[in-house]
Amino acid sequence: MTLAAQSPLRDAGQEDDQQDEFLGALAALGGSAGNGRLRDVLEWEEATYDAVKAELLSRRLIVPGRGRGGSVMLVDGDGAEASTAANTDRPARRTRAARGSGGGTSASSFDQAFRAIDDCLRKEAGCGTELDYTEQTSWLLFLKYLDGLEDDRAALALLEGRSPMPILQEPYRWNSWAAPKDASGQLDHNAALTGDDLRDFVNQRLFPYLEQFKQRASGPNTIEYKIGEIFGEIRNKISSGYNLREIIDVIDGLRFRSQAEKHELSMLYEEKIKRMGNAGRNGGEYYTPRPLIRAIVQVVNPQIGETVYDPAVGSAGFLCEAFEYMRKGGVSGRDLSTEDLDTLQTRTFTGKEKKSLAYVIAIMNMILHGIEAPKIIHANTLTENLSDVQEKDRFDVILANPPFGGSERKEVQQNFPIRSGETAFLFLQHFIRMLRAGGRAGVVIKNTFLSNTDNASVALRQKLLEECNLHTVLDCPGGTFQGAGVKTVVLFFEKGVPTSKVWFYQLDPGRNLGKTNPLNDRDLAEYVELQKTFADSAKSWSVDVASIDRQSWDLSVKNPNAVEAVALRSPQEIMAEIAALDAESAEVLGRINRLV
Repeated sequence: MTLAAQSPLRDAGQEDDQQDEFLGALAALGGSAGNGRLRDVLEWEEATYDAVKAELLSRRLIVPGRGRGGSVMLVDGDGAEASTAANTDRPARRTRAARGSGGGTSASSFDQAFRAIDDCLRKEAGCGTELDYTEQTSWLLFLKYLDGLEDDRAALALLEGRSPMPILQEPYRWNSWAAPKDASGQLDHNAALTGDDLRDFVNQRLFPYLEQFKQRASGPNTIEYKIGEIFGEIRNKISSGYNLREIIDVIDGLRFRSQAEKHELSMLYEEKIKRMGNAGRNGGEYYTPRPLIRAIVQVVNPQIGETVYDPAVGSAGFLCEAFEYMRKGGVSGRDLSTEDLDTLQTRTFTGKEKKSLAYVIAIMNMILHGIEAPKIIHANTLTENLSDVQEKDRFDVILANPPFGGSERKEVQQNFPIRSGETAFLFLQHFIRMLRAGGRAGVVIKNTFLSNTDNASVALRQKLLEECNLHTVLDCPGGTFQGAGVKTVVLFFEKGVPTSKVWFYQLDPGRNLGKTNPLNDRDLAEYVELQKTFADSAKSWSVDVASIDRQSWDLSVKNPNAVEAVALRSPQEIMAEIAALDAESAEVLGRINRLV
């Protein structure tokens, strides 16, 4: 959820991002928190935390708390301290978000709004899970975002001296049906629909109208096409028009026009996706921890001008993190030009997703991260025939965590030279085929892929090693993916050069990972640093491909540098075992004597 800072502040752009992140995390903790707790949530080094805190204190955006152990608390817009008690980790009391769309939205308002929306959705019989909460929140957030985009387009048209071309007709604009305003800018209760009238308008007029956009759009990469795709795939599950009115009023009070506002909202939206992913997993699909994604992105190091692809996009976590990494200038941290930013917006990212809900969430997640018309394609990647792939279809970078443990029909398997019922093996062949020569990939797969002896596994390992340079294997510990019963590895490879040496790193955070103790950025810091030079350590080593058995192509993770732990028992334990063995021997001898 958070972007960890590994070093002190470098430039003004990074300072702004870190200050926004600090404030967002503090708001998510209820507006006040101890320094140690907040630093753990941010996953920052102490020097970075202290530098950002000092700057925010000087700007009077936070003030010292009253707790004995040292704490900080938010300051409201008038410079007054937040009302939440200092030095507490309890979330703020739930309150209804302010109605109307006047000023900006604080991070705590976003948090309160999401809580209020979930409270309303829990009353709905058709919304029983986190999946439903996220789906219904997403389409309403999208329409609110779309209304702001309309305003931006109209303002730009006027500046350029041309007539505005609205996306939606007036009756279907947010400020017409959802939140009509009176002369003072407040909700016009006389004009606002509610109850059965609101529900019927949404189900019978709004959704059918929006669904038609797919047929009218000029192309699949336009916002119009995305509108048609989204509303052709999902349905309104909020049966009570009164609940729907309450949720709309909450969402109308949100603003996410500025980059800072989008950043705060995207953090909370990511948290909803995380809860949804861990609650609704099936077919080997799990929420990929963001610290792991960030480490993968850093190692692959996508550059401005390169194309980035995720054919199993899910909630678009890989594409969002790649966008954030590239937007901040990558390793160099350089400022991007207007042309660079346009390249990121329109010519960099592509994703594919076959499931309707994940498709909608991926689009919304990318929009909140700053991509206005994400190129997310609603399709089953594995139905594409690999023999039809041409050079123009290929990509420079592939980042993905394909579903594992699932299966595909026989006719789908016909599209691949190495046939397998394991979806992850089919995806791996797709990755290799879709990379350009010199292209790079970082992909997650079950660790059994490295050693399975079935024909498909052996053939696929041989193909990977002969057609690509598999330079790095990151062995992830159990518990990396919450609830997953299998261990995973991350494969890093470059297409076009056969593998000569593989560098392995065995990730060991020194603790058991779980829901309350997940993987964090600090756990991966050493890996990212050592990978730059493929250095050997107690956790890392290299294997020469020439030494690998050519029959099995076995790549099992066997750390030759690991120090075997010797179990030393106390004298009391040893004596107790001897006594137990003596007693057992005496019993056996007694039975023999009785038989004689």
